[in-house]
Amino acid sequence: MNGASAIFDAPGPRGRRWVTIFTIISLIAIAFGLMMAGRQFQINGQLAPEKWAPFTVAANQRFFLTAMRNTALAAAGAAALALPLGLVLALGRLSKLRIVRAPVTAVIEFFRAVPLLLIIFVFLFALPKYGLNPNLYWKLVIPIALCDGATIAEVFRAGILSLPRGQTEAGLANGLTDKQTFWNIVFPQAVRVVVPSLVAQVVILLKETTLGYVVSYAEMQYQAQIFYSYHSDLSIIIQTLTVVSLLYVILNISISWVARWLEQRLGTPRAVRQAVAIEIAQ
Repeated sequence: MNGASAIFDAPGPRGRRWVTIFTIISLIAIAFGLMMAGRQFQINGQLAPEKWAPFTVAANQRFFLTAMRNTALAAAGAAALALPLGLVLALGRLSKLRIVRAPVTAVIEFFRAVPLLLIIFVFLFALPKYGLNPNLYWKLVIPIALCDGATIAEVFRAGILSLPRGQTEAGLANGLTDKQTFWNIVFPQAVRVVVPSLVAQVVILLKETTLGYVVSYAEMQYQAQIFYSYHSDLSIIIQTLTVVSLLYVILNISISWVARWLEQRLGTPRAVRQAVAIEIAQ
């Protein structure tokens, strides 16, 4: 039984036939929409060579590559903070001590519920009044790390809880302490289970760096606004956003490749990953 059939009934012959029909209809509709959009772009001159000429200039290409690097750095910095923070929060929420578990749970639920943009505003407008005024990079990275760290905590917790209770009991039966059992038996297996989910969370984290425009951090979306404003005489908003979208696709595909490589290398069972996803959603 695979992960999908564990939750949903597998479609029969008639169901598969209807799925195929709707898939074909959807693909035809998407193709038709793209053709109509391309036709409108051509009618309005958006496909003219001069509209795309600025992107062939070496200086402009370096401009976008620098913005792409800044985006990658912000995502990497946020991930470097969010992953260990998520692990610490997960361990706190799993603690047997209520005095530890209760406040950690409150922190996790708070940062999962509060919009990321609101946390960025706190770092941008509120904290500087009290002498806490980090640079633009950290005004973006720290809020992302806090919000995503809370989500990652639930990923770790779900991975740990997804393991059979017998793993812990076997360790204790062999004379290991609770800590030795957790760090030597439970935790390594939990990491193996949640790595694909963690990589998927990094993809989400990368997209959240687009909020860098709020703090004027030179990530791709913010730099795109500067670029098409500077070339306002050419009116190349569509072209600029298309190029930036392709750069985001490149970054996300790279992360997805890493996720698939880790999934194949670790051999995480699909049913276990599905169980982890359900636990996180709850």
